[in-house]
Amino acid sequence: MKPALQPLQPVAIGDRIDVIDILRGVALLGILLMNMEALSGPLDLAFTGIDPHWQGLDYVADALVYVLVQGKFFTLFSLLFGAGFAIMAQRAEAARRDFTTFYLRRSAGLLVIGLCHALLIWSGDILVIYALVSLPLLACREAPQRWLPAMGVATYLCAAMMMLLMGALLGLSSPVEGDDTALRTAIAKGQQAIELQRQVYGHGSFAQAVAQRASDLGVSLSGALIIGPEVLGMFLIGSWFARSGALADPARFEPLYRRLRWGALPCGLALMLLSALWVPYLAPGTFTASTGAAYALSSLASLLMCLGYLAWIVQWRHRLRGLAPMGRMALTQYILQSLVGTWLFYGYGLGAFETMPRAWQIPFALLLFALQVLFSHAWLRHFRFGPLEWIWRAMTYGQWPPLRR
Repeated sequence: MKPALQPLQPVAIGDRIDVIDILRGVALLGILLMNMEALSGPLDLAFTGIDPHWQGLDYVADALVYVLVQGKFFTLFSLLFGAGFAIMAQRAEAARRDFTTFYLRRSAGLLVIGLCHALLIWSGDILVIYALVSLPLLACREAPQRWLPAMGVATYLCAAMMMLLMGALLGLSSPVEGDDTALRTAIAKGQQAIELQRQVYGHGSFAQAVAQRASDLGVSLSGALIIGPEVLGMFLIGSWFARSGALADPARFEPLYRRLRWGALPCGLALMLLSALWVPYLAPGTFTASTGAAYALSSLASLLMCLGYLAWIVQWRHRLRGLAPMGRMALTQYILQSLVGTWLFYGYGLGAFETMPRAWQIPFALLLFALQVLFSHAWLRHFRFGPLEWIWRAMTYGQWPPLRR
């Protein structure tokens, strides 16, 4: 008689790997610090390097966020998504249940939540990309564990190679010296897009903002050719961290974490500084051979710094245990950050668009994050999941799991 198949159920609180929740909590802080400029002003003016229009402390704050934060924590969040994928696959195998159908429902649920976020709340969403890139990740499920780090790094670096190739092609096809008509046209289009975001998000109605967000989403999805390989690469690296036991039993991998702390992080920081000094700012609508090479350099730096940050967080996991509830509610808290930001800054909210100095955005983000941590602790005293985690689990498992503790 065959043993009964065990049903797949949400992970019990006692079975969770605490360090993953702690890492998610820290990643959410980095994501908030990175997103503050894009929440409080035009999306197309953010993520462009160190903006020269800032002065004094505002310029210093923008430089610190660019060098130390931007691109480092969304990659960490992606790595943890891949780790979660590997853990779910292992649980499905142990329960001898079909994983593919379950996982496709999970990805579809994430896509629905991501589209609602991108269209109704904030167009800087990353969840839609995660949902789409999670599909090729499924095809890598059977890859041998020892292949995953090399597969992940190679896939991640595809984005940098494409930027280098694009820059080289532009260099070969550049117009004759003195003819900068194409460059002026590109800059004018970039400025036009920024002005449209400024008017709609800063002064428009909710309906106008939804229409603009739909347009912004189309533009961001057109860039999936670059960000997609980075995300998939981090998914694969995260799968190795979970399957190897490096997250469940960090002490056994101390030599690896030591190399990441004292090798990867300093090297990544040096490369990031070199990139920032070489091309500190990329004007919207422009792209050259130099900016392509600088982006490739910063992409490699972000990978190294992300892994270095991970190693330090693992080292300090006992001191950071208070952030675990934040990580357990990562989906809810990520979207809550967007809700608070758009309510405060957008025209259909309190209308503080482009009024907060860059230097003040950092303490504001720290205060908001601290309040989110307190909210997470209070919520999880009474409930098993965050509200959006509960909805996502219902979509995934095909039934409403118990919410109250």
